[in-house]
Amino acid sequence: MQKNPTSSHNAEFAMMENAEYMKEQRQEIFLGKEEGLDVSLYSNPELNWLQMEQIRMGIKDKVDVTAYADPSYSYETMKQIRLSFYSSNDLSGYLDRGFVDDELEQIRLALEEGLPIETWLTDDMYVQQIYEIRIGMYEGLDVSVYADSKYNWMQMREIRLGLEKKLKVSFYTNSLFSHWQMQEIRLGLEAGLDVTPYARLLFSASDMKEKRQNLMKEKTKRHAESEKQGIDIQSYVKKEFSIFVEDNGNKAFGFIPWIPGNMVTAEDIYDALEKRGIVVGINQEAITDMIKKRRMNEKILIAEGTPAEAGENGWYEFFVRLDLPRIPAPLPDGGVDYVNIEAFEMVDEGEKIAVYHPAQKGVDGQNVFGEVLHANKGIEKKPLKGQGFTIAPDGVTYLSRLNGKFEYLNGRIIISNMIVVREDVTAVTGKLEVDGSVHVIGSVYSGGYISATGDIIIEHNVQAGRLIAGGNIMIKKGSCSKNDCFIEAKGEVSGSFFEAANIEAGGNVRANYIMNSNINTMGKVIVSGSKGMLLGGKACAVMGVDTFNLGNKSHIKTYLEVGRNKLYDKKQAMFTEKREQILSELSMLEEKWHKILQEFPPDKEQAETLIKKLNAAIVAKDHELADLDADISKLTNLTDQDMKAVYVRGNAYEGSIIEINTFKYMLPANVSRVIFKLRNKNVVMVKL
Repeated sequence: MQKNPTSSHNAEFAMMENAEYMKEQRQEIFLGKEEGLDVSLYSNPELNWLQMEQIRMGIKDKVDVTAYADPSYSYETMKQIRLSFYSSNDLSGYLDRGFVDDELEQIRLALEEGLPIETWLTDDMYVQQIYEIRIGMYEGLDVSVYADSKYNWMQMREIRLGLEKKLKVSFYTNSLFSHWQMQEIRLGLEAGLDVTPYARLLFSASDMKEKRQNLMKEKTKRHAESEKQGIDIQSYVKKEFSIFVEDNGNKAFGFIPWIPGNMVTAEDIYDALEKRGIVVGINQEAITDMIKKRRMNEKILIAEGTPAEAGENGWYEFFVRLDLPRIPAPLPDGGVDYVNIEAFEMVDEGEKIAVYHPAQKGVDGQNVFGEVLHANKGIEKKPLKGQGFTIAPDGVTYLSRLNGKFEYLNGRIIISNMIVVREDVTAVTGKLEVDGSVHVIGSVYSGGYISATGDIIIEHNVQAGRLIAGGNIMIKKGSCSKNDCFIEAKGEVSGSFFEAANIEAGGNVRANYIMNSNINTMGKVIVSGSKGMLLGGKACAVMGVDTFNLGNKSHIKTYLEVGRNKLYDKKQAMFTEKREQILSELSMLEEKWHKILQEFPPDKEQAETLIKKLNAAIVAKDHELADLDADISKLTNLTDQDMKAVYVRGNAYEGSIIEINTFKYMLPANVSRVIFKLRNKNVVMVKL
């Protein structure tokens, strides 16, 4: 069903603005965007997440989702329409007739099995009735006996069971019989009884059961008397048994009912199997055991097909390490070993990064009738995404495009330019500006300057200078200066220690101790280890502080500012400005869109092209706005007043000042193992 593009985009915009829109629905939108799909086809707040999932899967598999992308269809109906495309079956006619959900599933399965279900299908049938007809056709039964909506599904089942056991079902095909009455007549026929005395409408099911049991007792008594009198009982010998084919023809079971004089032989079983066309997987030992041990009233597996074996899924073989530790190893005192961490791996231009091994074909199987069960081919993996690599002409080999740093993050390969400096960086070295990452094998001394769009890793110390990174900054042995060390990173800043450093970070700031430093971070300040100490200076951290010790016995002033501080306000102002800009751009695009509709150009093809381009631009802006709103919401949630703002796992000393969302608290005495948090506009302490 085609949708109006305007309503679709406006619906998506409304969806993203709706604070009550479910998390699962947002997740489906996010997954579609990650997979590069046109999410506008299902960005409709009237669709629940299960419906969205079916549409997303259809788009992914390149089927015509407009056939079912309608909120009035349940997700199960959508699923059956989607699955029907894979077998080239058309369910639209059945959908128009009012069949939905599980009913469509039974119809689809019948069509895939090549069964003429349409011959017997009427519009008033429901799922269980359709199932009984499908199973009967699959078993090769004459379903015309019961494929009539005048029978409920339980009546249909009784007639089908009778046909499977080759009984004279005409004794109970009267639709006025309840299924319980039908069952009693069927059980009587299976036992070889003359059911004529009780197969009448005037008897209830319980009356029939009583009469059937009495007839069984009489038959048993006659048999016993005939044995005493030496009468030839051969004429009373029965050969009653049933063969049930289940699991879509993959298994056949034998069942011999306990009936006096029932003398079934192995040959009888083999003859019945041959007549049913069961030729594969016959278990002779099971049949012999069933006959010799007189295993009555027991359902025994006597034939089993060979299941199809699905092919092996596609997989990637990597020739670089993917398991480099992203978190440094802990030290005995609980601190962190920043010195010995392997932060990245280097690759050379042309180096083989990975090879894709395609999915394999499966091994076909057979059901008990000798019919081929086609195996599914393994599932192919999507090509790797990322940057800094090329794919060889064979289409499966991934090669590095440059000498640089290799990372595998969130399923993406990132190979970025990395400059390795094998000497100390000083004023003599001059400014080092790199489009990529920088790895300094030595230290950075006074006057040293490094600016990188990627990460900066310093193997030893930083005493002074300026480091600016578009990614993370790691100083393995730490930084000690006289307030003339300036560190700026859009990501994390970490090191063994920081003394008199000036740090600005978009992510967390981590160390084993921090002294007399000025820190501004959108993340947390984390000081690890039983000797870890956050002492002196000022730490402004939007997401809070986690330290072992805060301050010291000398009561050196240590200032913590967390939550909605100046850094937070600056970020929020930036978000507000960006949002106004996006809304302005959206307004301009929508104005152009309406103008084209009002003043439709004479060149229809040109007008349609313009409308499509504008639609695409509006959708892109809608997504951009939704992403920004998610970031704004995330920022607000980070500073919720119920947050546990400051953890002190050791001692917090008198003189420390803690400010949360502009509310200040000066510690009047030493305390240990506490959490400082905001409660009713007051900073309070809670014991850890």
